[in-house]
Amino acid sequence: MTKAKETNSGGCDGGGCEISDGQSERFGLSDGRHRSWGALLMAHARATERVGRRVEAEGGLPLDWYDVLLVLEHAPEGRLRMGELAEHVTLSRSGLTRLIDRMEAAGLVQRHLCPSDRRAFETSLTSKGREARAQSWPIYAHAIAEGFGSRYSEEEAQHLAELLARQIARE
Repeated sequence: MTKAKETNSGGCDGGGCEISDGQSERFGLSDGRHRSWGALLMAHARATERVGRRVEAEGGLPLDWYDVLLVLEHAPEGRLRMGELAEHVTLSRSGLTRLIDRMEAAGLVQRHLCPSDRRAFETSLTSKGREARAQSWPIYAHAIAEGFGSRYSEEEAQHLAELLARQIARE
């Protein structure tokens, strides 16, 4: 059995947890890559928690709701099949279905049978959803600037975006 050791006094955050007996290297995972994976997970959790807490305090839409509305706003004709939408958000397909149920009840999105495949559904943005997303943007912009952007110089932010884009790119 392997034991995780802390990489700093605050636990696994900051540098991720390391396996103390060399297990990572044995599987082709360098120390730096292992630590960066742990740091990525913690950074995502902390940044979304900071931004979400601030947005909630200022009365903005929940992050998952905003994310769906933003994706739909940029989609052709403001609509996507559920499978396509799932590829662009951080929720599971079942989680997305439950979220769309709530957003539809709030009047922000609508579901329709897909004209080209009557077995599938499309989700579309309503005018109320477009307005809610637009009204929430100033709250999000401020929260992102303070809860995330303030930790990086512009050069660092650009470099981080380039590095993360490699992970986002489809294989």
